[in-house]
Amino acid sequence: MITSADKFHDMPCELVTWEKFNQLARQLGRQIIASGMEIDMIVAIGRGGYMPGRILSDLLGIMNLATFKIEHYQGSRKSAQAVIKHPLNADVSAQNVLLVDDVSDSGDTFSVAIEHIRSKGAPKAIHTGALHHKSVSRFVPDYFAEEVKVWRWIIYPWAVTEDLAVLIQTAQVQSAGIPAIQEKMLMTHGIKPGAAQIEDALLLIKQQN
Repeated sequence: MITSADKFHDMPCELVTWEKFNQLARQLGRQIIASGMEIDMIVAIGRGGYMPGRILSDLLGIMNLATFKIEHYQGSRKSAQAVIKHPLNADVSAQNVLLVDDVSDSGDTFSVAIEHIRSKGAPKAIHTGALHHKSVSRFVPDYFAEEVKVWRWIIYPWAVTEDLAVLIQTAQVQSAGIPAIQEKMLMTHGIKPGAAQIEDALLLIKQQN
């Protein structure tokens, strides 16, 4: 999710389709299989890791899937500081854990997540995987499907409504009509969301106001 700490007025973005997500997840899964790494359980970081974690569970045949949620807060304002919102409720002792998220952006989320898992037991090993790894990140996952060398905000299909709502409100074009919103998103962020995606984002804005 885009946070209030982000400079998103003219922030470059990438819209990831469900098809692209499936390609990335399959690529990540095959990379992990090829490594021969032993996995006993998958832990998905919420919320971005929910979908990749579930798909990897299927691809790798690992039914032991757990999760916990990390949010970014500083007081009542969202920031880049990662904190545990809903703790992990699973026994990781002596387990080979695959920790999964959608992206390694700053690296803070993975660092906090690893520390949290270790506080819940003594895993045999913790391996990490992500769909995208940004080269500016302070944390490099053990496995990632794609490296992002030129920074951009990645909008995944499960977060498109939420992120578009922020971009539309920031541009103050929620009353401009769909074609005008599409043009504004293309000009300022390099993306052209579909009409249905914009409609969903506008509906979310209406509910929030």
